[in-house]
Amino acid sequence: MRRGLRGFLELLDDVEIVGEAENGRLAIDAARALQPDVVLMDLLMPVMDGVTATALLRDEQPAVQVVALTSFIEEDRVTAVLEAGASGFLLKDAEADEVAAAIRAAHRGEVRLDPAVARILARRVMAPRPVDPGDALTEREREVLGLIARGLGNQAIADRLGITERTARTHVSNILGKLDLASRTQAALWAVEHQLATSD
Repeated sequence: MRRGLRGFLELLDDVEIVGEAENGRLAIDAARALQPDVVLMDLLMPVMDGVTATALLRDEQPAVQVVALTSFIEEDRVTAVLEAGASGFLLKDAEADEVAAAIRAAHRGEVRLDPAVARILARRVMAPRPVDPGDALTEREREVLGLIARGLGNQAIADRLGITERTARTHVSNILGKLDLASRTQAALWAVEHQLATSD
């Protein structure tokens, strides 16, 4: 794969190959020494994979652009390498002209993705995100819920917060309704699970 890429890229007037490496660790070492503008990074390599190498490289040399290459698309790996700082993602069966275009785009600071990768990301962005029912609670209701988790009754909650017992009871009712819970016990368990329990 590297020989094929080198053979093609050496024919381009505007691209200079300054080095190559056979694994992620050597790629990091080579980049430190050679200071490249763009790195073509295989995702599946021995010693250190491409996602880890990309993250380390971008952390050390943020000016270096990375174009990731892989034989097949795994959504988690695609997301991971893009989050690590890659500015391009191509399949290894991409035409030589596509690789050259991705290198040039990365050098300009642009993102170039294989169409299949772009579709994956588009689906992820457009997919509805699960709603946390806890987001519907007011700050006061969160306080009350934390006190429920500590085992306080309505009057004790009222005394603690400086409100009437009736108001405390209303808050508890609202909490159960918003979280779709049937009892104070369920509310207490929910608060502990979501780390809303308070302590002195």
